[in-house]
Amino acid sequence: MYVDTHCHLDDTRFNVDEEVNSYLRVGVTKVINVGCNALSSKKGQELSKKHQSIYFGAGFHPSDANDYNQTTEDEIIKLLSDDKCVAVGEIGLDYHWEPYDKQVQQKVFLRQLELASEFKLPVSVHSRDATEDMLKLLKDNKSKLAYGGVMHCFSGSTETAKILLDLGFYLGFGGTVTFKNAKKTVEVASLCPNDRILTETDCPYLSPEPYRGQTNSPKNIPIITSFIAKLKNIDNVEFASIVMKNAEKLFKF
Repeated sequence: MYVDTHCHLDDTRFNVDEEVNSYLRVGVTKVINVGCNALSSKKGQELSKKHQSIYFGAGFHPSDANDYNQTTEDEIIKLLSDDKCVAVGEIGLDYHWEPYDKQVQQKVFLRQLELASEFKLPVSVHSRDATEDMLKLLKDNKSKLAYGGVMHCFSGSTETAKILLDLGFYLGFGGTVTFKNAKKTVEVASLCPNDRILTETDCPYLSPEPYRGQTNSPKNIPIITSFIAKLKNIDNVEFASIVMKNAEKLFKF
């Protein structure tokens, strides 16, 4: 019934068997474990082989861009051919944590957009404090986005959301939408077309209220889904079905 389109169950904080049992009990039937580098992407593949409900994305997070080279790219390419690999990601730009190299991040991001196009996969994109550069790169490389993408953990403005929607992107909303100070995110989630919205946890990060500050888990997806359904004045079961159909369309489960 429920879907978590962006999580990191390969994090050492998790006993994955316990997590899978806990989220299946509350009706979360599909999750996507998204990679941050070659090692975590490989771990995602391993989890997907062990658990039917887990799919995975393979890619390099911008914070790991300095480690991207031909050897690590070859490892990612091998993973992209796996039947349960449903996205290239987590990829993007992050100008928050210093030091960072904009040129390297942009080069690695663009290369992974090329891989997504080549392997006919959508992209799971991370953007933090980099909106201007991100939008320019996506506009300039629209031809590489034929298989779609999601801007994960979206917290931007309605203007940025409109540009992304015009580019064919889905918007991913997680626990932050439930935060009391998240007025902008609430506004965008309310206005986002129903056929372009996805739910995620980004676990172990960003737990929704009332668990903010605790380790997040896919089992919290029903909380996030219910919150957005209320914003949109849609029945919770109906909205969960809409989100699942969106995920199935984008990620080709």
